[in-house]
Amino acid sequence: MRNIFVFIARYSTFILFLLLQVVALGMLFRYNRFHEAAYMNIAHEVTGEMYVRYNAVETYFSLKEENERLREQNARLLNQLKSDFEGPDTTLQLRLPGSDTLSVNRKFVYMPAKVIGNSVSTQNNYITLHRGSAQGVQPNMAVIGPQGIIGKVVDVSPNMSIVMSLLHRKNSVVALLKKGGGFGEITWDGREPGLVDLTNIPRTIKVVKGDTVVTSAYSDIFPPGAVVGYVEEVIEDKSSSTYSLRVRTATDFYQVQHAFIVRNLQRGEMDSLLKKIRKTDE
Repeated sequence: MRNIFVFIARYSTFILFLLLQVVALGMLFRYNRFHEAAYMNIAHEVTGEMYVRYNAVETYFSLKEENERLREQNARLLNQLKSDFEGPDTTLQLRLPGSDTLSVNRKFVYMPAKVIGNSVSTQNNYITLHRGSAQGVQPNMAVIGPQGIIGKVVDVSPNMSIVMSLLHRKNSVVALLKKGGGFGEITWDGREPGLVDLTNIPRTIKVVKGDTVVTSAYSDIFPPGAVVGYVEEVIEDKSSSTYSLRVRTATDFYQVQHAFIVRNLQRGEMDSLLKKIRKTDE
């Protein structure tokens, strides 16, 4: 306390000057319209700049929550796609008057997941997701990202799952050209990340650089129409009547942070039917 009084006594003249200066400026801005308008403009400009900087800082620290909301919203939108529903063909089924004339069943369900591990530089790459069996994940589920497909689940623990990346030499995906059909198989040769091969495309189909490659309806894992990538190069196979296409993946595997795990609700019925047929062939 003594030091405070000593400080005030030592700088009393300067402190009095500051007080009088504040009073003088207050009277000037209050009773002079020109100076009052100039003061208000400056005050508003300074205040606005402070608000902008504060908002930028606040936005930065709220990015995590915002990303979580966007992932949940994207999952809800994906679950409303028409391609997520598929019902049996009932065109030859007898229906009684008043019965339901449309039977549509959900086929695919999307679950958001956070990427917590990723490899790109090896020939057999894997991605780790922070969602496991306790949250409904099972092996052989498709994994897609905001831009395109990522891979498929190969192993799970209660709260985590391992995904075989599209950049894995043993991974393959049935795909086709979005505008021309001609399905083939997507594989990776283990060399350049981001470039995969689509083989067995008939030469009768017109292909140009930039064409979109999507997943086929023949895939029992991936939903049809999910983007795989875009044609980078067309290579003619002289030994056959087909093309081999170099495809630039839609997903940038160096930047993968969020994903959606896709569950095929109708796969169980399909698998049980196939097992029954295979037993009869033995």
